[in-house]
Amino acid sequence: MLCMDNCGISDPNGPMIYKGNYHLFYQYNPEGAVWGNIAWGHSTSKDLINWTPHPAAISPDTPSDIKGCWSGSATILSNGKPVIVYTGNSSQNQQLQNLAMPKNLSDPNLIEWIKPSYNPLMAPTQQNMINAYSFRDPTTAWLGRDGRWRLIVGNKIGRRGRALLFRSRDFVHWTQAKHPLYSKRGTGMWECPDFYPVSTRGEDGVDTSKVGKGVKHVLKASINDGLFDSYAIGTYNLGRDVFVPEKGSLRLDSKMRYDHGKFYASKTFFDSSTKRRVLWGWINESTDAAIDKSKGWSGLQAIPRKIWLHKSGNQLVQWPVKEIEKLRKGKVISSAKELRGGSVLDISGVTASQADVEISFEISTFKNVEVLEPSLTDPQEICSHGSSKGGVGPFGLLVLASKDIQEHTAVYFRVFKAKTRYVVLMCSDQSRSSLNLDYDKPMYGAFVDVDPVKEKLSLRTLIDRSIVESFGGEGKACITARVYPSLAIDGGAHLYAFNNGTDSVKISKLAAWSMKAAQVN
Repeated sequence: MLCMDNCGISDPNGPMIYKGNYHLFYQYNPEGAVWGNIAWGHSTSKDLINWTPHPAAISPDTPSDIKGCWSGSATILSNGKPVIVYTGNSSQNQQLQNLAMPKNLSDPNLIEWIKPSYNPLMAPTQQNMINAYSFRDPTTAWLGRDGRWRLIVGNKIGRRGRALLFRSRDFVHWTQAKHPLYSKRGTGMWECPDFYPVSTRGEDGVDTSKVGKGVKHVLKASINDGLFDSYAIGTYNLGRDVFVPEKGSLRLDSKMRYDHGKFYASKTFFDSSTKRRVLWGWINESTDAAIDKSKGWSGLQAIPRKIWLHKSGNQLVQWPVKEIEKLRKGKVISSAKELRGGSVLDISGVTASQADVEISFEISTFKNVEVLEPSLTDPQEICSHGSSKGGVGPFGLLVLASKDIQEHTAVYFRVFKAKTRYVVLMCSDQSRSSLNLDYDKPMYGAFVDVDPVKEKLSLRTLIDRSIVESFGGEGKACITARVYPSLAIDGGAHLYAFNNGTDSVKISKLAAWSMKAAQVN
């Protein structure tokens, strides 16, 4: 979702569904393309894809938010009334938690929001030992069995990241719990925390207040040091009001990130109309502020994703919401074929600058598979060696490519032999994504929990001019890239499948669609 001219958007805020309308709010600068003058932008949709913009819902105009209305969340109260809790930056540069309510509950678009005179709801004090400059981004609240609402706020003390827990019976008077919901040394500031249940019995989402049998809980933090979203799966201990992770520690665990690319400040909500949990994430720019100002805008939201617990119980799975398929047109399919080592296949017949591509590979021989050294544990480091010739792979897609392939973004798999098993690596290589523009061109990487002996390696990639969102292993690993091609623009963009490995691989499925533009402005 792009902003209007001369504006910047960032963190998704307060997503919800109300009276049949989806609402998305977001950090919004109405006066410039870069961060500043932060208000809450607001758009509504019937399908999560096409959006109608509205005036800013919350703007800095009170002492408790005069220097910015920062991130927060929406909660649907027991009586069906939506409310928003958000962080305000005060006139003293203190971070305070504030409430906003709809002025007219009969308006399905919820255009006008009001702030009560008793704001702020929560404030840092010497007594509660909260750093006034690191106290932000309240979550959606959940209702406990004792009738009290709970929410968490991101915080740090020294280098310890914390999810501070607050309770309230009336959503007005809030008391800080004695202990954080969870904390971890050495992780720094936790921005935009999220806490929600996931079903252990299938892909359906569950209401945020769900507890007990049949669910696990997810705690997510946006780690400010590194700008990545990390999560842990675990148990919500009701007696102690704490989160107990099963594995992962919210710290640079390559398996426990929502997305291994440019994806930050994410937020989920429970879509009660379809019984799913939907994930939003912010894709920021790779260009510097001067370039952002020259083009007049910066920042957008990723395609919303359905998110659920994998049947193994060990990780989350993500997939673009089904509604995105309404934009598909002009399907191109290919029969199964061998892709020999060193070959490239032109996928023609689609608008390569805006496309949805699904491809699956089968591996029949591991004769020349490379050995993965035990010291190589960081997938991004392994991907940094590039997409040059290997054994089994690299093979995948060249997207936003010029006709001569000199300019391209490569999204691919590479298979290695570890001590007792084969390891599948997924990479997104932007080193040649633009020949003329100088900007950040990282290599992103993730291990995919797939057995290449028994399973196909699937890759789905959504391409939209400067965005490449890729989902490997049916959504087990996700990588979002921000690229700015110089040659592969509009009709100059091409799409290829490739295999730079020594061993051949089989393309067992290939389907691609041109994509119509969504209505977002």
